[in-house]
Amino acid sequence: MPELPEVEVVRAGLEPAVTGALIASVDVRDDRALTRHTGGAAHFEAELTGRRIRAAVRRGKFLWMPVADDEAVVTHLGMSGQMLLRAPGSPEERHERIRIELEHPLHGALSVVFADQRTFGSLALDALVATPDGAAAGRGSDLAKVPTQVAHIARDPLDPAFSDARFRARMAGTSSAVKRVLLDQTVASGIGNIYADESLWAARIHPETPGSALPTRAVNRLLGEVRAVLEKALAEGGTSFDAQYVNVNGQAGYFAHSLNAYGRTGQPCPRCGRPIVRVSFMNRSSHFCPRCQRLR
Repeated sequence: MPELPEVEVVRAGLEPAVTGALIASVDVRDDRALTRHTGGAAHFEAELTGRRIRAAVRRGKFLWMPVADDEAVVTHLGMSGQMLLRAPGSPEERHERIRIELEHPLHGALSVVFADQRTFGSLALDALVATPDGAAAGRGSDLAKVPTQVAHIARDPLDPAFSDARFRARMAGTSSAVKRVLLDQTVASGIGNIYADESLWAARIHPETPGSALPTRAVNRLLGEVRAVLEKALAEGGTSFDAQYVNVNGQAGYFAHSLNAYGRTGQPCPRCGRPIVRVSFMNRSSHFCPRCQRLR
């Protein structure tokens, strides 16, 4: 599934194209793309038409576009969702589910296409509620309001309002594996399997180390590596192993070429040369170096 860097690349691409744009029309071509919307296709189309998009905002892996002080269109990319910018009247995209026609005061007419091969993603009109800490809800807006569907998601480590102290406290208070904590979106959002493995490799921490077993300096080091890995992935457009994870222009990221642990089973560790191993973890897999990341 796309993680923070992949979703941020999409948000950054949408931002200049949709901010301030008037929604001229909405065409729902597959009702399965509205599984999280309260109401059917006709309701979604009618409620959005004539609204003006105020921003493109992200928290962790979640993306939304406010269309009023109290409402926003929430985008769940799921496993294969794509938000694509296209010229008006362009041919239908493969796996196209929803098309939104916009009129931008500077850029003119354009189309936003939601395409989704596996149909696990969706769009939804959702209410906005105040953030508990009063800080901006996410990247892309100063508005301290978050969609109800995203309100339970923690801030991500790149968010200026992210609390390092709260993260350290959660880590110190659990016997769960450190990787499980990293993947818990109520602790820190936006980190998935790829970037958890890469961050733990960089911090020299075994993924199954109990959180409470990590000294404060190790937790601080891990947070620093999480941020470094996410920033590097952002600079390289995210990680793409196939044609599913693309930016708004359909282009893939190339962070896969910079991976040190994830997906490199049997290949030499870039640090010590020992083969990277792969083990089962939470219905997923963990990739790590048995020499550099010893379980203590």
